[in-house]
Amino acid sequence: MQPTTTPVRRRRGERIMKAVHRDPGAAPRPTRTEALPATATAGLATALALAGADGTRPDALGWTLLLAAHIPLVRRRRSPVAVLFAVAACVVPYHVLGNAHAAPVPATMVALYTLAETGPARRTLLTGGIVLGLALLVGALADPGGTGEVLRIFGWVIAVLFCGMSVRYYRQYVAAIVERAERAERTREEEARRRVAEERLRIARDLHDLLAHSITLIGVRTSVAAHVLAADPDRLDRAAVARALDDIAETCRSARGELRTTLEVLRENGVPDGRGPLPGLHGLDDLVESARSAGARAELSVNAGEVPPAVGAAAYRIVQEALTNAVRHGGRTGLAIAVRVDEEQGALRVTVTDDGVGAGAGVMGGGTEGAGPSGFGLTGMRERARSVGGTLRAGPGNGDGEGFEVCAVLPTEGGR
Repeated sequence: MQPTTTPVRRRRGERIMKAVHRDPGAAPRPTRTEALPATATAGLATALALAGADGTRPDALGWTLLLAAHIPLVRRRRSPVAVLFAVAACVVPYHVLGNAHAAPVPATMVALYTLAETGPARRTLLTGGIVLGLALLVGALADPGGTGEVLRIFGWVIAVLFCGMSVRYYRQYVAAIVERAERAERTREEEARRRVAEERLRIARDLHDLLAHSITLIGVRTSVAAHVLAADPDRLDRAAVARALDDIAETCRSARGELRTTLEVLRENGVPDGRGPLPGLHGLDDLVESARSAGARAELSVNAGEVPPAVGAAAYRIVQEALTNAVRHGGRTGLAIAVRVDEEQGALRVTVTDDGVGAGAGVMGGGTEGAGPSGFGLTGMRERARSVGGTLRAGPGNGDGEGFEVCAVLPTEGGR
């Protein structure tokens, strides 16, 4: 029996505490909810009137006043002050007529409790003083010598008022705790959504930088191999074809390794990012060498010391994307590209310029995937710069509209 009764008692206790914590004004079906206690109070008053200590019972007018005092209790939550005075308007003449017994006490106490439970302390104390004054006046008129009875009534009135005020303050305390908990939960959910969005954006940038760069190099080297094969089949330069194919294979292996590592991070929930730090300024040599192998005349100049890892990684990705754009959209063989990295006044200035005829057309629309808003290259570079508090400018490299220049300023101070 114990395992069966314990959950029942627990559920009953939870319902009682839920009713205690609930705001009285928020109760569903308030009229029916308040009619039940009003009816129960009227039944208790009837029983007290029938079992009078002196054997007397109210007459017809007394019964009418006694039962009428319980009708306003149906609206006690919505108009507690009006209900209290309506109850008093029935109870006072009931006592003045000589019906001096405890029958109207339950209705009066319920009205006083509701007033203290639903209203501010000042209103409760003021109304309580008025009720106590009326009780003193009625006691003097009904029984001038009943001082003990008046004091007893005073004690009950004060106790009921303080009980109602205590319940009110308790509900306010619980509501404040619940509100703080809900606010904290909303904050946690917003933080979780923000982290997810940032992680998705970071992964999108990484995948774009990796795949765009690798695919561009593969495309250029494939074109070189195809040109060598088709230029003069009788004098085939097998060494050039072999070098191009080896470069393609190496680029594919490198891209496959980085892509596999990224996908492993995505698949393993709760596993730290195992890709390690992104290359920094020390990785720029490899990027420039890749551009050279794609047929560009790329030069690198680095005049900077140690920089924060985040700044170095941002500079690496910006240079990688700028070189990819230049190689893909430069529009000429032997494209000249200049990469400069200078540290000046607490910031790292990264500049990538080329003398191509189509580089600007390829990226001004938004990325490396061609003109128009469908690309993400330029957007990704700006996001990389903003991630460390920097700025990025991209546009034609000279007044003739030829060439393209990407210039990023990345702060190296401020703990970023």
